[in-house]
Amino acid sequence: MKASQREFAGAAPRAAQGCGVFFLCGPDEASVQDAAGLIASLLPDAGERVEMTGAELRRDPVRLGDEARSSSLFGGSRHIWVRSSGEEAHDAIANLIASDVPFAPVVVQAPGATDKGKTAKLLERREDALVAMFYPPDLRSVTDAVRRMADGAGLRMTSELAEQIARAAGLDTRLAQGEVTKLALYLDADPQRPRTADAAAFAEVGARTEEEGMMQLVNAALGGDGPALAGELRRMAELGLNGVAVLLACERRAAQLAQMAARLGPGGDVRAFVAAERQARRIFWKDEADIARQLRIWRGRALERLAERLLGLHRALLANSQSADLLLAQGLTEIARVAARAAG
Repeated sequence: MKASQREFAGAAPRAAQGCGVFFLCGPDEASVQDAAGLIASLLPDAGERVEMTGAELRRDPVRLGDEARSSSLFGGSRHIWVRSSGEEAHDAIANLIASDVPFAPVVVQAPGATDKGKTAKLLERREDALVAMFYPPDLRSVTDAVRRMADGAGLRMTSELAEQIARAAGLDTRLAQGEVTKLALYLDADPQRPRTADAAAFAEVGARTEEEGMMQLVNAALGGDGPALAGELRRMAELGLNGVAVLLACERRAAQLAQMAARLGPGGDVRAFVAAERQARRIFWKDEADIARQLRIWRGRALERLAERLLGLHRALLANSQSADLLLAQGLTEIARVAARAAG
């Protein structure tokens, strides 16, 4: 079966009870991960988690079936959690479902894949499988979500403040919820005793963020500006910015570009399209020039390779925390060189 992003929350409990394969894809890696976590939490007997990567399954497509049909080390139940990129796990999933032998639930995180890809096509008509695709939120939708959070917390706020919170949270609704909760506590607000929130109150309690500073580094890397990137990397070291947080900002921008590129199409007018996005308040006016440049560079297969490179770099940073800054600098420098060549 297939569920849209909007339908997923309602479909997940039923799917967790009746499906064996969950293929969660799309350009928004954070939402894909959240969806995988929700499915795992809803499994009736999740048991031991066995983690695998798409790269491992691409090298050995039989391994998934072997693991899914094996018993837990302690004789209990288990589920398989696959962290994949794009279509890496396709052959392994095809082998898994080719047999009628029962298997443990398989949850596949596949950022970079789409619900039009070959793996989704393999599963979407099966009653024992769920396919769902997740897009990154835009500024308007997160701003609206912040307004709803505020209403639920007993806060009265303007659209301008809601947008400020959305941007400060990097369009991450989980972070935005935390900011709204802190603001409600600070103002002693609740639905029975509403309070008015303003920018001054948010400034007092808002989490210190380097998002704006991070975006200078992101724009230098994805825009192919090598000299600017070198300066931004030095500034990152001086300020002690978190490397994973910087990389997450890169991933958010790449996801945003993927969503926009899909709507723009291969022959669209980038300048007119980005201007229309700004007019619709789906992007901030300060980002217009950078996004237009990056959208010209990162299109089609190049954008897919960028997403794969960022995902691999993210894994490397988490696995090698002591060398994270060096790995990040090397990875972003490589990306900037590719962007510079593409920009001409």
